[in-house]
Amino acid sequence: MRFHLVDAFTDQAFAGNPAGVVVLDQPADATWMQQVAAEMKHSETAFVVNTGEGAKSLRWFTPTDEVSLCGHATIAATHVLGGHQVYDTLSGQLTCTKADGWIEMDFPADPPVETGEDLSHLLKAPVKFTGRARENLFAVLDSVEAVRNAEPDLDALRATWTGRLIITAEGDDFVSRFFGPGVGVDEDPVTGSAHCSLAPYWARELGKSALVGQQISARGGTVRTEVRDDRVLLRGQAVTVVSGELHV
Repeated sequence: MRFHLVDAFTDQAFAGNPAGVVVLDQPADATWMQQVAAEMKHSETAFVVNTGEGAKSLRWFTPTDEVSLCGHATIAATHVLGGHQVYDTLSGQLTCTKADGWIEMDFPADPPVETGEDLSHLLKAPVKFTGRARENLFAVLDSVEAVRNAEPDLDALRATWTGRLIITAEGDDFVSRFFGPGVGVDEDPVTGSAHCSLAPYWARELGKSALVGQQISARGGTVRTEVRDDRVLLRGQAVTVVSGELHV
């Protein structure tokens, strides 16, 4: 089985978000996939069954859990396979296209619903908006620096209903960070799926459908977004760092 390590949402090696990609010729056992993901230790590893001409099965695993949607590992898988790809996933059928060095993903929009809940036990910073997406808490802070300097209480976050938190602020167009200790990822370097919530929120706030998000983690990365009704187009680049074989 071929294995690849790809840095996603970047055009340079050792930036963006690294993802494992395992290319299979038939479906694999979930326990084995989880063990491989734990061995790789990246925030997500993608497993894609590359057979036939139809939609390909695609699943994503963190070191501890299977997740229902992952952007950067989908970018990585499409970078490896090339061309136009249709995937069957836990989030439905997803379409991805690679052209001119960019990969475009068509994902379901996940706008946050305002809750107004008090997140002071998680964040020691003023919060302008609090909400919930399908699987994530969502908090808008008052500045780029507040997002950059945030130090969420990861133990308290792990104990919430989701264990996952998006924080964001208006920037140029917007910035964000993502924390997911509830699924074994204390901080994700660049999170494509979070932009399914970020893009609709900021499209409404800023009054435009096409925006550029900067995830300002230590590695950092760029996600181009465009909101189209109940879908979000996410665009990013990728670089292969390692290719090899799995022997187990």
